[in-house]
Amino acid sequence: MRVTIFGASGLLGKALMRDWRGDSVAGLSSRDADIRDAKRVQAVVQQQSPDWIVLAAAYTDVDGCESDPDLAFAVNRDGAVNVAKAATLAGARLLFLSSDYVFDGKKTAPYETGDARNPQSVYGRSKAEAEIKLQDLLPNCCIVRTSWLFGIGGKCFPDTILKLAASRPSLDVVNDQRGCPTYAQDLTQAITQLCRKNAEGIVHATNAGNCTWFEFAEEIVRGAGCNATVRPVSSQQMARPAPRPAYSVLSLARLQAFGITMPSWSDALHRYLEERLS
Repeated sequence: MRVTIFGASGLLGKALMRDWRGDSVAGLSSRDADIRDAKRVQAVVQQQSPDWIVLAAAYTDVDGCESDPDLAFAVNRDGAVNVAKAATLAGARLLFLSSDYVFDGKKTAPYETGDARNPQSVYGRSKAEAEIKLQDLLPNCCIVRTSWLFGIGGKCFPDTILKLAASRPSLDVVNDQRGCPTYAQDLTQAITQLCRKNAEGIVHATNAGNCTWFEFAEEIVRGAGCNATVRPVSSQQMARPAPRPAYSVLSLARLQAFGITMPSWSDALHRYLEERLS
């Protein structure tokens, strides 16, 4: 297959470029093609003539989206539409990366792919509106929702915790938000397989199992052999501009229906730590 990746310089994009094997993969950073520029997007897609486009480019600063909604929607919704239109003209398939933030976090059982969207933040709304528009424009597109992404080569929660633990005796981390950490390397393998299986519709892809941010931080500190103490606190004590879902565990039933499984988040974390600390 010929594959074009938008967002190749981001955390997931780097993993896709590094770990995708057996196909012809071309990566585009925002410098190569800003997805807000419809003409440029169309030109590079026509030039590369891919079988699949993976859209991993996004404005993912959740609090930044809250303070600059125009930018959030210009990139996450309108940019996605530009890529979908270019895919249609080129006869390419599209896989779009979306988020657990399209849900309100009020469930207590894993979110299924067909559950109603009810985003509570600007970032979540920008992703939810993108999903709806893409399904209208390109009914056979594949929308992959993921959550709590971490990996080598970019800003992520484990990296932040390791830096803080090296300089502080104790860390306060919220213990009332539960979700699924996802290792970029494992998500790359799932995305590769979904494209090869010509997947369409909505799929949830995260590492197996779930935890709170506090439990995640505890495992990071323990796994790295840090001396810092991790203390559980409430979301109210750590107020942020954008609301976070209290519960955003995603059901993996549809991913498994494609015959794809991902390792546990704790297994993924220990592999990340081995690479990060080596």
